[in-house]
Amino acid sequence: MKSNKDFGFIRAAAAVPTVKVADLQHNTKEICELAGKAFSNEASIVVFPELCITGYTCGDLFTQNLLIRGAEESVARIIEFSRGKDIVIVVGTPVSFRGRLYNCAAVIRNGNLKGLVPKIYLPNYNEFYEARWFASGSDFLNGSNCCDGRFLNNGKDCVREGFTAEIRYAGQRCNISPNMLFHVGKATLAIEICEDMWTPVPPSSFHAIAGAQIIANLSASNEVLMKNLYRDGILRQHSARILSAYIYSSAGFGESTQDLVYGGSASIWENGSQLAENERFQTQSSIIFADIDIDRLDQQRRQKNTFRAICPDGTDATSYDRLYSRIPLGDSCRTDFSKQLLRRVEPHPFVPKADIDYRCSEILSLQVTGLATRLSHIGHPTAVIGISGGLDSTLALLVTVLAFDKLGWKRDRIIGITMPGYGTTRRTRGNAGDLMEALGVTSREISISAACDRHFLDIGHDKNVHDITYENSQARERTQILMDVANQTGGIVVGTGDLSELALGWATYNGDHMSMYGVNSSIPKTLVKGLTKWAAEHHFAEDAFRTADGRSTRDILLDIVDTPISPELLPADENGNIKQVTEDVVGPYELHDFFLYNFVHFGYSPAKVQFLAEKAFPDYEKDVIRKWLNTFIRRFFGQQFKRSCLPDGPKVGSVTLSPRGDWRMPSDAKHQIFSSDIE
Repeated sequence: MKSNKDFGFIRAAAAVPTVKVADLQHNTKEICELAGKAFSNEASIVVFPELCITGYTCGDLFTQNLLIRGAEESVARIIEFSRGKDIVIVVGTPVSFRGRLYNCAAVIRNGNLKGLVPKIYLPNYNEFYEARWFASGSDFLNGSNCCDGRFLNNGKDCVREGFTAEIRYAGQRCNISPNMLFHVGKATLAIEICEDMWTPVPPSSFHAIAGAQIIANLSASNEVLMKNLYRDGILRQHSARILSAYIYSSAGFGESTQDLVYGGSASIWENGSQLAENERFQTQSSIIFADIDIDRLDQQRRQKNTFRAICPDGTDATSYDRLYSRIPLGDSCRTDFSKQLLRRVEPHPFVPKADIDYRCSEILSLQVTGLATRLSHIGHPTAVIGISGGLDSTLALLVTVLAFDKLGWKRDRIIGITMPGYGTTRRTRGNAGDLMEALGVTSREISISAACDRHFLDIGHDKNVHDITYENSQARERTQILMDVANQTGGIVVGTGDLSELALGWATYNGDHMSMYGVNSSIPKTLVKGLTKWAAEHHFAEDAFRTADGRSTRDILLDIVDTPISPELLPADENGNIKQVTEDVVGPYELHDFFLYNFVHFGYSPAKVQFLAEKAFPDYEKDVIRKWLNTFIRRFFGQQFKRSCLPDGPKVGSVTLSPRGDWRMPSDAKHQIFSSDIE
């Protein structure tokens, strides 16, 4: 089963033409040039500003029939320009209908006028006087201007039954109504105009409930000090609240500056994230592009079961759908996304560079508070941790230390146990001991070699055979020691295993797989590394501790960060260095964490994950990505049984595999349909 080559993306554009107030010929020419540029860049949708055909600042010129008729003729020219072009052009124009003037968006595609969408909320405060010239699009929602005057029950049921008014405009017949959904390819587009977005409940909230994944906003928002930041905040929050993409285009250079300045702001958003924005205050026309992920939006809506639970007038979502007319526009543009994808693909989604200080501080606070709450609930226990000198146990120890500090407890009740075995190296053993000394916890060393020798003798296993029995016996022996010391000291075992290991099943069942509270259970390996490094630079940069050879706590932590990841279950090489490197066996953790995030969080098909990985990691050969993605899918399905019985642990991010939380999957689910999707 192979995915479609568009991978659920659709390319959108937001264009800001320079205008000349009431100069219809100039404005139409600029609009057509930008629409042509959008088409040549394989966009499926291009959105222009409010009333851009005439200019938003025409004032009382909107009362002139000549201007209104001229705008209609301009729309006809744009319709003709669009012939043979598979792109949806959304452009602002005044429309006269039954003795009223409406501020509309004209939806045009391939030589056809597909609909006119009137603005509902007309600002008439401060610098705005729209009600002086325009009527509200609410006329079409209360039955006063639709169905050609044929009302049902005094108009109350008019729109509920799906009726809209029909208009002849620019030489064509089409519907005119605020409640229209336009289907282009996999995407559904709806429109609101400027002030509609600024109201307590924007029309787009209802459009989204009815199925629109993309909202276009044609705007003429003037600039005043700090307004752009406020506007961006609204766009960010609103696109997230309605789980939609939002294309915003606002009037720019050439609008009258008699009293106001128009900056020509344009931006494209997707569920709270900005995909693209232009530079404001340009004196030339501008256009921006972004590739919107329709599949992602659909998956997030399906996952959030409350998305369609709230509808107006007490109706359910299915009944509410009948409020809308649905206009098919045909397939989306045949965009070659493999050639160029116009959106950033974050290669390290668990540790993005933006706001890294805030993220690390917040994550550590969540881990620390989770453990502190558990410890406080139990009473005053010891905390027993196996310290290997590796990343996971280091982060678990740091979290435990900070939890004890938070509770005001002495650190000597933290019992760190290093358990050298057949594969322990001098580097990790030294770092483990130095770190425990630096943090002031109780340190114990208990070798597992003799116990494992006896165990192999008891079960009849040749210790020279370095198979899975050889490795797992060591992991289980270490866990037995930790559990028994916890019993001995009245404590709990703090788990060290991380999310990446749980996803891949890279843990010994009932060995390092088990603990009494797993503080790293939703921390993937790339984040474990990032958090440890951040803690070294922020919590311990000024620590006065020094080892005998002059190393500080920070130095120890940074050396642990640089140590190859290994369970150290196989003997070291002839030079005493780590021989068993985990990433040589299961693959690079940065790839696996990328696979995990996109497969679980967004529900992407393996083919789409592969496509995105190739964009995110250009330095990896495609065959390498394919190989490790196959490994990920095979292990993710095959190791679910380990995740079905995880210890408690705090959720700190958007991806967790706890069977009591976000991920419920049968242990005997088959992976073949997913593996066959990888190309």
